[in-house]
Amino acid sequence: MTLFWIVAGALVLVIAALLVLALLRGERATGPAEAYDLQVYRDQLREIERDAARGTIAPDEAERLKTEVSRRILAADARMQAGTPRSARGGGPSLVMAAVIVLVLLAGSALIYLRLGAPGYGDLGLQTRISAAQEARENRPSQSEAEAQLPEQSPTEAPEDYRALVERLRTAVTERPDDVQGHALLARSEAALGNYPQAYAAQRRLITLKGDEASARDYADLTDMLVLAAGGYVSPEAEQALDEVMRRDPDNGVARYYGGLMMAQTGRPDTAFRIWDKLLRESPADAPWVAPVRAQIPDLAYAAGINDYELPAAPDGPAIAGPGAADVEAASELSAEDRQQMIEGMVDRLGARLADEGGSPQEWGQLLGALGVLGRTEQAAEIWQEAQTVFAGQPEALAIVRAGAARAGISK
Repeated sequence: MTLFWIVAGALVLVIAALLVLALLRGERATGPAEAYDLQVYRDQLREIERDAARGTIAPDEAERLKTEVSRRILAADARMQAGTPRSARGGGPSLVMAAVIVLVLLAGSALIYLRLGAPGYGDLGLQTRISAAQEARENRPSQSEAEAQLPEQSPTEAPEDYRALVERLRTAVTERPDDVQGHALLARSEAALGNYPQAYAAQRRLITLKGDEASARDYADLTDMLVLAAGGYVSPEAEQALDEVMRRDPDNGVARYYGGLMMAQTGRPDTAFRIWDKLLRESPADAPWVAPVRAQIPDLAYAAGINDYELPAAPDGPAIAGPGAADVEAASELSAEDRQQMIEGMVDRLGARLADEGGSPQEWGQLLGALGVLGRTEQAAEIWQEAQTVFAGQPEALAIVRAGAARAGISK
């Protein structure tokens, strides 16, 4: 800070000195204007004499020009002799103005710094910031501490028969603690109900039972449940699960997304940006992390010091069932009322097919978004509840469906 004030003060004084010198400077070195004119006319006489000697101009013309220039010399000399001496510059008013300039520069600079700067704040060089981020990462709250800070969540709505089945599953797993399939089902069921602490506890037991056979997907699901239980915060326990995912599958999208999120949360937006930018360019359009990454990465790029970042073009998504060319052509010839009925009919057919045969998460999300546009939010809410059961334990697929529910205004 001492060095900063020395440099800043020196700059202010240099600028003030330049302004004051310009203000206090006296007569210019060339003297009054008449003296300058006399010098110019004398130079013209010498030029005329040289031209006449070389024969460039006729003798008569040379005499005429010399007479004219001599007349101008006499007139200029007369004006100079008759003129009053200029008052010396740099008197009292100039000194006062110089003092005002210095005070305004000093006081104004100090006020601007006090208002916009950070008095007393130490230098934040790159290494200092990296060290601070590393310290923040090492000392960040644990999973239990993060969960304790969250407000109490309202229970997720679910049919009573489904809740009864989950309760029976809990009892069965308690009676058979080594049942791998039972713990897998319990983890998915608890996650579908929003009971993420219970979900990751079951998932941890599942991984323990599997031992060395636990897959990257198992650890990715555990990471997802831990982060959701902490309200989107990547705890040290979630980081450990991420390490296991990356050890088994370095290209795992879930782990790369949460790894970037962790870096952003611990003061390393530069590293987070590099992770997310590469992930975004390598991911398909229907990947569940694409939407949140595209929404957050512009701000992340700015925090990383990249001011000219442009989002890459969104890749084409998977083909989703919809109206064919014949349907579009027919719709163009219908009235507004008939066209609305046609659209609702297509939405109803899609809903019926998903209810009878099931479908991809993209189709579920498309149905929810369409119902929201049609204003059928109550039906969308019912289908959203069903989708949470259908895709329980599939966080990537559920994220795609949740995006459609968000478009319908029934989920955040």
